[in-house]
Amino acid sequence: MFETTRYEASRRVRGTAILTIAISLYAAFIVWYFTVLEGVDYEAVFESMPPAMIEAFGIEALATIGGFLGTQIYNFVWLLGLGLYFAYAAGGLIAGDIEHERMDLLLSFPVSRSRLLVEKTLSLLLPLVTLNVVVGAVIYVLVQAIGESIDPMYLVLAHALSIPYLLVCIAIGVVLSVLVDRAAIAERAAIGLIFVLFLVESVVGGASEFEWIQYISPTYYYDPTPILIDGSYELLDTGVLLVAFVVLLLISQVLFQRRDI
Repeated sequence: MFETTRYEASRRVRGTAILTIAISLYAAFIVWYFTVLEGVDYEAVFESMPPAMIEAFGIEALATIGGFLGTQIYNFVWLLGLGLYFAYAAGGLIAGDIEHERMDLLLSFPVSRSRLLVEKTLSLLLPLVTLNVVVGAVIYVLVQAIGESIDPMYLVLAHALSIPYLLVCIAIGVVLSVLVDRAAIAERAAIGLIFVLFLVESVVGGASEFEWIQYISPTYYYDPTPILIDGSYELLDTGVLLVAFVVLLLISQVLFQRRDI
């Protein structure tokens, strides 16, 4: 069992290693930069920034290491960067095989469409888990190295609660992947949709007359900065993301079963 998952995951090992190293190096730079900015008057900095930017990247707590990490790494890299990455990767899961005429061969083996889709999706757990475990450990070590402290449980929660959010991004990419025949279209559409949803929650959702629209964005249900600062989070939000992931995956299953290859 899970032959497809093992094969697809093995193809992602190199890319996962490169991405993990790159983000770890970026995290090292950010942690070092925090020491350089010690003593900066952040209130003056906030006054020069548009409110939409402060809201989008959660930069209201830069003076603490937790707030600084939340702004510079988690709101930027985890919410937006990795959200785009996993949606893009998922966008090519099915559409790539259809475009290159490999899907007929895959379905000629004793494997159902449903199982094939699930196993391909599961292959993305390799980068998902690796990034959260390795980068989380690296950040904790770096914070300790500069003489600062961050509650390890808060850091674990920030990474653990990011998984449902990233799973939704994956599911969005999978739905688009079974809808089109070209991987490039599915990948670009997935990137565009995640970016639009990010803007919807952080910018448009801030306007009172459009407040309701933020609830359709997965970024509304995962806010890493409060978690890193004081460990505050809403378990209901995590449940909403998990339900959204399951629903989107079921939709992709139905679409994949009905489409003509």
